Amino acid sequence: MIGKVAFSLAMFAVVPGAIALGLIASQGPGTVDGAGGLDFSKQLARGLDDPLPVVPVQMRDGFALQVRHLEGPKDAPLLVMVHGSGWQGAQFDSLARDLADQAEVLVPDLRGHGAQPGRRGDVDYIGQFEDDLADLIAAYRKPGQKVIALGHSSGGGLVVRMAGGPHGGALDGAVLLAPFLKYNAPTTRANSGGWAHPLTRRLIGLSMLNAVKIRALNHLTVIQFAMPQTVLDGPLGHTATTAYSYRLNTSYAPRNDYTADIEALPPFLLAVGDRDEAFVAEGYQPLMSAHTDQGRYALIAGVTHLDVVDDPQTLTEIQGFLREF
Repeated sequence: MIGKVAFSLAMFAVVPGAIALGLIASQGPGTVDGAGGLDFSKQLARGLDDPLPVVPVQMRDGFALQVRHLEGPKDAPLLVMVHGSGWQGAQFDSLARDLADQAEVLVPDLRGHGAQPGRRGDVDYIGQFEDDLADLIAAYRKPGQKVIALGHSSGGGLVVRMAGGPHGGALDGAVLLAPFLKYNAPTTRANSGGWAHPLTRRLIGLSMLNAVKIRALNHLTVIQFAMPQTVLDGPLGHTATTAYSYRLNTSYAPRNDYTADIEALPPFLLAVGDRDEAFVAEGYQPLMSAHTDQGRYALIAGVTHLDVVDDPQTLTEIQGFLREF
């Protein structure tokens, strides 16, 4: 009898593992073009005149995170700006300059991104982005200085994740620009409006393995992005990141119980364009206000997903929010 029970338990462990490995093996990266993705035309039209200088900041593992730093006025809050998926910190060059009279500004290229990514599209472990942001804040924060994290798209999702994680206490405020909350959140359009191409079977298989703490395959690619060819062929094409590993992709979004991360947010401003192609703009306030009363919400007229970052109304909303710190 004992032998039969042991055999049954062993089969219970082996069969799900075999299913998970089968799912992972059944799907690999393919060719993804930029058709149907996000509109980068205004970003490309801005050109490359006078980019903000980048300096290395050492993380706890010795990695040199590439960071733009604007000093800001005395006694100003520290504003950390987190870029969206596939791109890098230069997307904030204009906004960072506009806010530097109200805040000390830090704009990193997240690990796995930008001109010096380490391993492009990958990190070492789930949660490393949060550790990196905590290290960056520790490197610059002055005694008593308030800290505000600003994130766009997946960067906004990372800010929400950080609020609900072990470093959430470092944040005094947050600015969320069209944030990614989760693939199954009511604010997310199918495949983020054509931008994201997830390898769904592989994601399911890796999630099954991670549920039993098997992480040996977390380096595998699980999502690709429809980066326009005009971007890839342009002067910043070498800084684009077109695919993510499981551990990076997981690190870049709120946890499975994303509403718990939302509940942990400090006072925040959420701004989104009413023409957002990736997310349902009108869905944020009813979703998030059901879980927190810490937010204020701005629907920016006539603005798309990428263009919300540099819209004048967005700037006005952020400036008003920063005055409270």
